[in-house]
Amino acid sequence: MGDSPDSTDGLPWETDAEEDAPSAAELEAAGQNSMFGDAPEAEAEREAPATDPAPAEEPANEPASAAPPPTDAPAVAPAEPAQPYRVLARKYRPQTFAELIGQDAMVRTLANAIARDRLAHAFLMTGVRGVGKTSTARLIAKALNCIGPDGKGGPTISPCGVCEPCTAIAEGRHIDVIEMDAASHTGVDDVREIIEAVRYAAVSARYKIYIIDEVHMLSRNAFNALLKTLEEPPAHVKFLFATTEVEKLPVTVLSRTQRFDLRRIPVELLEAHFTEICRKEGVEAEDEAIHIVANAAEGSVRDGLSILDQAIAHADMDAGGMVTAERVRDMLGLADRGAQRRLFAHILGGDAKAALTAVDDQYALGVEPLALMRSLMDLTHRIALTQVSGGEADATTAEEREQLTEWAERLSVGQVHRLWQLLLKGHEEVRQAPDPLVSARMALLRVLHASAMPDPGKLAKQIEELAARGPAPASEAGEGGASAPTASLDWEELVEKVSAAGKLQAESIMRLQIRPISVEMGRLVYARDAKYSDAIEPVLRDALYAVTETRWQLETGDPEQARPSMVEREKAEREAAKAAMREHPMVKAVEAAFPDAEIIEDGAELPPIRREVPWNRRA
Repeated sequence: MGDSPDSTDGLPWETDAEEDAPSAAELEAAGQNSMFGDAPEAEAEREAPATDPAPAEEPANEPASAAPPPTDAPAVAPAEPAQPYRVLARKYRPQTFAELIGQDAMVRTLANAIARDRLAHAFLMTGVRGVGKTSTARLIAKALNCIGPDGKGGPTISPCGVCEPCTAIAEGRHIDVIEMDAASHTGVDDVREIIEAVRYAAVSARYKIYIIDEVHMLSRNAFNALLKTLEEPPAHVKFLFATTEVEKLPVTVLSRTQRFDLRRIPVELLEAHFTEICRKEGVEAEDEAIHIVANAAEGSVRDGLSILDQAIAHADMDAGGMVTAERVRDMLGLADRGAQRRLFAHILGGDAKAALTAVDDQYALGVEPLALMRSLMDLTHRIALTQVSGGEADATTAEEREQLTEWAERLSVGQVHRLWQLLLKGHEEVRQAPDPLVSARMALLRVLHASAMPDPGKLAKQIEELAARGPAPASEAGEGGASAPTASLDWEELVEKVSAAGKLQAESIMRLQIRPISVEMGRLVYARDAKYSDAIEPVLRDALYAVTETRWQLETGDPEQARPSMVEREKAEREAAKAAMREHPMVKAVEAAFPDAEIIEDGAELPPIRREVPWNRRA
């Protein structure tokens, strides 16, 4: 026997039949096997001996190409090795841009850039976990290196998936697409290897592509070493960066890349996506269960698929493996929506005993206190959105929609916002408390009692209105016996405040010159004697603002409606008292006995005298 092959009908590398194109799942499995080895089942299959042992040696006179003798028994197909289960997040990883959900703006930008041949040399994908950053980077690598089924295509937004670059990239074995995890390659030496390698052209692809995941983990020196190459790379090199913490990237790196902010996936889009996956998997799921999973995903497709995978495994086998909302709530430790609304109604109604009983019931069912607080916050948020929109509430059932709409109409906007603030504070307390259940009880009791309190905004407004009106002073008799108009503020008290504030000039003017007509908070209507002509408004405004912290408007009014000034009123009161005293019989008797006598007020300053008897200035 020689070294040449037994059959000389064709070339050694040619096969008798063309194999079918592998699927995306097979390509990924092949890529995993090439990096980590075959599955244990496959290795056992290879190591096991064949069922029918092969002949030890062929007869020398038998031609090598002779067919084996026909047998009546049918040929037994070899058993395929069992493939390990792949989680949904890996199984349904997008292989084309059409399968990438929720990122239409980025796909449109890339499509236009490819169509116009305006491709950037570096792309940066940012966003929260599980929105498709690394998947997008691999799709861009496919789009740039795809050559089409006929091998003549160029860059396209719809890679074929069957050409050699597409299949090799999907398997993770393409020599020109280098994927690096910056979390484990953070130093300058790792970046130096990239800088040395970019000088060489791509081996078989159109572009040499570097995908650096979690790029924010690179050290500062590594970033500085990459800057020059990142700004002016060779024409055959493209950089694709992915990160969840874009704020940690230096500005010098951001300015050298074309940035795409991948958005959180809306709940409605996640629901449609998860429903389609359940259909493909042959799993039945309730709409409310899908809605709970989509809400729990918080905009992340990967998180949602992981929860959905767990929910499918958690489903009861007796019910045909159907994913129900009750089982999903039990799995996630969420409160039942009906129980949420009942607890919320107890809080609004002020029934403390029923509210605590509802909390204990939910805790006994496995609902965490923190999840309970979040569910109440979600109800408050949806009530606020209903008030803003003015329409029906966003709810999965008609009963819940009707209840939320009724609360939105009954509660005021201030009450809803105050309820939100109280629940938010309670949520933080429960999260940090050593005993979350006790903290949740106390927080909800605080919310319950605060719901009966008046609105702080309205209460403050009422206090301001009462302070502005002030107590109505008693009417005073003016000259001629006519009653003076009633002022909203007490003029004498206002003058005393100005005096206490040290505004002595303003106090003197207010006592001597001002004849008040109307005194209200922020407005003074007055009259003055014609003999006063100086400008007093600036002094008065400054003094009144100092004691009331309010800008005052000063106006002159009808002098006939004015009350006497304080000095004039005091003088009139003294004259009236003196006249009353002179009418006293004792005083009249004294004046009759001593015609030249004068009345001197007690405490008045006495002039220098030559006699010991009191004497007047004019004496």
